[in-house]
Amino acid sequence: MALLDLYDRTTARLRAAGDYTWPLVLRLIMFWEFWESGITKLRGSNWFADIPWADWQKGFPWPFNQISTELNWFLATWGELVLSIMILLGLFTRFAAISLVVITVVATAAVHWPAEWSSLGELWSGYLITAKGGGNYKLPLLFIVILLPLVFHGGGRISLDRALLKLTSRSDRSTDLLHDLTAAGLALLVFGLVTVFLEPAWGVPLLVAAAAALLLPAIRGQG
Repeated sequence: MALLDLYDRTTARLRAAGDYTWPLVLRLIMFWEFWESGITKLRGSNWFADIPWADWQKGFPWPFNQISTELNWFLATWGELVLSIMILLGLFTRFAAISLVVITVVATAAVHWPAEWSSLGELWSGYLITAKGGGNYKLPLLFIVILLPLVFHGGGRISLDRALLKLTSRSDRSTDLLHDLTAAGLALLVFGLVTVFLEPAWGVPLLVAAAAALLLPAIRGQG
């Protein structure tokens, strides 16, 4: 029992330390990656007009293929710059993180995701850092995986979001957990946004399911 008690106290302390450390570490690395990308675009020339430059690439997904390359370049550049600063500060972290997820997914769909694939094995062959034919989506996928914890858990204790909670006397709300249909709907919405630009056949059903899960409680309430 003493050993189990030691284990429980140790893991409790690690969880407490984690509330401060892991969100900050993720925010710092994501800030640097997207800030560097945005600065490179700001100082460089617009190469979006060259997309797609290979036969295997899909190009910009809808609705981004309906707007000018200049506007796409502007949105990507300033989106990465502004949102990366928000991530660094931990300000509206969830909004910034999901917005960067969308930017990353659109970029992945445009230049990293193969236009055609016949099997999951063929699709998985694109999980590379160095492009070999269709693929090279390993790095953006890792960015998405890093951003998702910030979407679901926020910026952690060392963030402006936490300071805003204290200023509005809502610090106790940071530990609230609501396990309900709306929570499931929000999760489906996030994963729908992650996939809809890559493969609409995956993303659209998730978004439909998300809408149903989010609307059903309201419909039941009216009934």
